[in-house]
Amino acid sequence: MSDTGPTPGAEAAEAQESPQQSLAIIAQYTKDLSFEVPGAPQVFVEMQNSQPDINVNIDVRVEPVQEPVFEVILHITAECTVADKPAFICELAYAGLFQVTVPREHLQAILLIECPRMLFPFARNIVADATRDGGFPPLMLAPVDFVSMFQNQVAQQAQAAAAGEGQTPS
Repeated sequence: MSDTGPTPGAEAAEAQESPQQSLAIIAQYTKDLSFEVPGAPQVFVEMQNSQPDINVNIDVRVEPVQEPVFEVILHITAECTVADKPAFICELAYAGLFQVTVPREHLQAILLIECPRMLFPFARNIVADATRDGGFPPLMLAPVDFVSMFQNQVAQQAQAAAAGEGQTPS
């Protein structure tokens, strides 16, 4: 009769090959915050007659600190115009220090999807408070699809790599 179970020591070897995966927030903080109303006080008068137009840009950047610690920075820029004149400009860099121990092939996705997803509610609140405290209605940012942002970035990198391979060196 043969035993088809795992051999002794095989489980220990398997455990050593797949280290414990973890994601932990060490700290989160406002790295930079700027709010300005370049057209004050006239912009508040113009807001009575015109609808504001708000443009929001969100970007995620990652800086290695010391393996396995990374700084993930969520950059949010909101620009509001009224009658084609700037009403307010809000710029926020909200960051978090994350300790990430995952397989190398998953690291980029964790840093550009999961980490910003954890930071976003806090950054959203800061932007809402800044716009409200600046004399405007609070700007409530809609939820962000960080998965799509990541997929777009990967596609752009693939296109750039393909374009670079198609060129002959001079």
